[in-house]
Amino acid sequence: MNNKVRLIILAAISIILISVFLFVDLGSNISYILPRRGLKIIAIILTAFAIAYSTIIFQTITNNRILTPSIIGLDSLYMLIQTVIVFAFGSTTLTMMNKNVHFLLSVGLMILFAGILFRLLFKGEGRNIYYLLLVGLIFGTFFGSVSNFMEMLIDPNEFSVLQDKMFASFNNINSDILLIAVAFLIISVLYSLKFSKYLDVLSLGKEQAINLGVNYDHVVKRLLIVVVILVSVSTALVGPITFLGLLVANVAHQFMKTYKHKYLISGSVLISIIALVGGQLIVERVFTFSTTLSVIINFAGGVYFIYLLLKENKKW
Repeated sequence: MNNKVRLIILAAISIILISVFLFVDLGSNISYILPRRGLKIIAIILTAFAIAYSTIIFQTITNNRILTPSIIGLDSLYMLIQTVIVFAFGSTTLTMMNKNVHFLLSVGLMILFAGILFRLLFKGEGRNIYYLLLVGLIFGTFFGSVSNFMEMLIDPNEFSVLQDKMFASFNNINSDILLIAVAFLIISVLYSLKFSKYLDVLSLGKEQAINLGVNYDHVVKRLLIVVVILVSVSTALVGPITFLGLLVANVAHQFMKTYKHKYLISGSVLISIIALVGGQLIVERVFTFSTTLSVIINFAGGVYFIYLLLKENKKW
């Protein structure tokens, strides 16, 4: 079975799940229910694409399949932003804040942090991508510690409002925010297309890519900018889903069995859509909203992460 057939199979499963999500149990009030389900599906597809696309690129740059863009600390920074708003101004400010302003503030601060980090780290000679990951991990731990400290001081009633931001949710998606997110995604992907031709070569490693004529530092910096924007947009739109990228990227590698990124990216995006739509169906139909989608995804991703570590350990 070639990769085109595999993609057709994944696309068919995605379409079936999306159709089930949209049209099952519509009832008589179709004009009310269907548009809201449609917004959810658009948000799911957008998030699935952003996370899968950014993770495949990030793993290719780092040449490591057990890393995800969240290691840079963007998820922790997002939670710190929400915590500071509640800590300084109260939970009412967070709930009453204009959704567009909140979205742009979260995305802007995450991109600004990553931009400063890249600027400082790539300025010195001899600094490589692993140094960036190390510093990003340290900042992520720091942001998480500050958030936890503030959460201990927040009133329990206000903390319950903040707690909703800790888990990804596709409920109450604002159509205006979706339009902004789609614009970010389209611009980022179009910008990345001129560098995507280097991904197959970058997967060979830094030295081999340089020997084959790739301007490594220039290409990696531009691709990292795209990764940061996509992760920031998806996180600010629905909340953090830490292990989704790890899960779908590695499943795509196992299923597609190729080094060609045109298949890997397409496969990972479709697998991501299947995981999110299927997971949301389980949350709504099986658990009747008693749990959140991110809990299911993070549980499955965490188990798979442990499996990958044990598998790599056996190789060594």
